[in-house]
Amino acid sequence: MLEGVKPIQLILNILWLVLVGFWMAVGYVIAGLICCILIVTIPWGIASFRIATFVLWPFGREAVEKPGAGVPSMLGNIVWLVVAGWWLALGHLFTSIALAITIIGIPFAWANLKLIPVSLFPLGREIVPSDRAWGAAA
Repeated sequence: MLEGVKPIQLILNILWLVLVGFWMAVGYVIAGLICCILIVTIPWGIASFRIATFVLWPFGREAVEKPGAGVPSMLGNIVWLVVAGWWLALGHLFTSIALAITIIGIPFAWANLKLIPVSLFPLGREIVPSDRAWGAAA
C-alpha cells in the first residue's frame, strides 16, 4: 500500500484516516458483513470490502470503470443502490459538509464528494493507482 506513495499523499492519507477514513470504512465493512450474511448478496459484500480499503487510503488511487463491465454490473448496482448505496452516499455527503466547515477539511470534503459515485455504483469498477487511472484497461 505504501509502495510508490509520494510524501504529500502519505500525509493526506494519514490525516484522512484520522478525520474520516476509519469511520467511513467501518460503514462499508458493516454493509459488507450484512451482505455476506445474506448469502445471495455476497458479491456486493466483496465489493463493499474492496471499497472499504479504498476509503481507508484514497489519495494516490482512483476508482475507474472496468473494461467489459456490462448489464450484470448495471443490474447489480441498482440492487446495491436500493439496499446500501444511498446510505453510504449520505454518509459521504454529511461527512463532507462537516469537513467543509474547517479550512483544513475542505480538501477532504472534496475527496469525500468524489467517493459518492463509487458508493452508489461499486460494481464494474476497479481501484488503480492514480498514475495508472487513464491507462487502466492496458
